[in-house]
Amino acid sequence: MSVPIRPLHDRVLIKRIEEPEQIRGGIVIPDTAKEKPQQGEVIAVGDGKYDKDGKRIPLDVKPGDRVLFGKYSGTEVRIDDEEYLIMREDEILGVFTTTAQTKSAGR
Repeated sequence: MSVPIRPLHDRVLIKRIEEPEQIRGGIVIPDTAKEKPQQGEVIAVGDGKYDKDGKRIPLDVKPGDRVLFGKYSGTEVRIDDEEYLIMREDEILGVFTTTAQTKSAGR
């Protein structure tokens, strides 16, 4: 996936992963009342930040990683009619491993 933006320093560009809509008891929840997902896929990463000695510290996440982040983390941006989040790497709570992804996908 090619995006015309490259995050700077320790920032990460994330696309939210929409969960399949579940209807319980026949009640359909409108889009405005739904909570936004807290999982996403890393699309692009910056080069890393500098430590006090001037050495660059690379990021732990890479494009393609599936991550978990806080409900109010990051800044929402719209690029080419797609919504993304730009956040610092330290706002990411965790990276899903392949076994966790397959378990959560089976729900």
